[in-house]
Amino acid sequence: MNDRVAIIGGGFSGAMLAARLAESGADVALIERGDRAGLGVAYSTPFASHLLNVRSGRMSARADQPRDFVDWLEETHPELADPEGFAPRRVYGEYVRSRLATAQAKHADRLQIVRGEAKGLDDGEVILADGSRLAARAVVLATGNPPPRTARPGQDPNLIIADPWAPGALDVVRPSDEVVIVGSGLTMIDVMLMLEDRGWLGRALVISRRGLMPRPHDANQPRVEPRAVAPGPLSTRLATERRHVRAEGWGVTMDRLRSLNARLWGELTGAERSRFLRHLRPWWDVHRHRIAPEPARRIEALMAEDRLVVRAGRLETVEARRGGLEVRWRPRGHTASQTRPTDRLIDCTGPGHDPTRSAEPFTRALIAQGLARPDPLRLGLDVDAEGRLIDARGRASDRIFVLGPPALAAFWETVAVPDIRERIEDLTARLTPG
Repeated sequence: MNDRVAIIGGGFSGAMLAARLAESGADVALIERGDRAGLGVAYSTPFASHLLNVRSGRMSARADQPRDFVDWLEETHPELADPEGFAPRRVYGEYVRSRLATAQAKHADRLQIVRGEAKGLDDGEVILADGSRLAARAVVLATGNPPPRTARPGQDPNLIIADPWAPGALDVVRPSDEVVIVGSGLTMIDVMLMLEDRGWLGRALVISRRGLMPRPHDANQPRVEPRAVAPGPLSTRLATERRHVRAEGWGVTMDRLRSLNARLWGELTGAERSRFLRHLRPWWDVHRHRIAPEPARRIEALMAEDRLVVRAGRLETVEARRGGLEVRWRPRGHTASQTRPTDRLIDCTGPGHDPTRSAEPFTRALIAQGLARPDPLRLGLDVDAEGRLIDARGRASDRIFVLGPPALAAFWETVAVPDIRERIEDLTARLTPG
């Protein structure tokens, strides 16, 4: 068997794992279907208004070099080299690609970038869409966040934008269009900024289950240290953390939990995880996944002008009407529905993590072959505490690993750079020869 590690997916997770493995002496093939390995969805945005949601000083791609990103900024974009600032995501994409290019230049004999789409796995070989095969001793699935999966087949893409991140998806939105947006999280924030940057002057109604939006970072909040978390069931821990919030504020409390979240998630029972998802997740998401102060000010201005209205409720039906749409939705706490004419509907419900509905061919193939199974809560693939893929019979693989968002079910914190880089170090130690 070839001694190579094959990485499926060339976004941040896959690209930075490839760089670290090559730097550590492993042979690597990074398989990416696009032509710009290292970006993924998050860092491929061309909009300067799309800022990082984490301060630059915490965004090094190297766990052992905490100033790496800030040092790179000082050399390439000195005006942005503030460790407490929030750099544009497109600039961070430049940094990731620069790190990958440096690793490839130094270790050209060990790091190969393969442009193609992985379609399956057969006896230690990754099968590509063009029929070619790539032998590997280990495979890492790092396919990133999947697109939303709430739209129904056959809907008009000019009226219902099922994936706002798809290339050209927002081109159909005219400057005067009225839009209805489903989902009020980070994707909605990005879409509103994109629309405004493109000259959109219309109005938007945002509908989500609870009508909650991401909170802004406090620019003056100091860094804090982690603290011990009360033992006991989820209800006991929640009561304790609420007392801390009253004493020191929610921002400080969330930051103190930051480095402990994956361990705390791992300690929950299946029943507690289910309760968390049903009752706490909406509040957790808006406080944990915050936005930079400048985007927050722009969103507040749109709301003050009544161009952005956020309501709690559920979407019921969407029907085509006279060149546009008629949306029927029911406000939370009400029995009567409301209708709203609109020019476009945009799905901002966020990643569709259920792997049984995945559009990603390699994931579908693994499930069909019995090499993978979904997590019981449909958060992603079933993965053990070491990142090993669990097959249909409940056995952990010694050859197939999962990194980043597809491992959400196992680690919970899998989408932010500080969490992913720790997992990268774990996998590098495991997969490096000797």
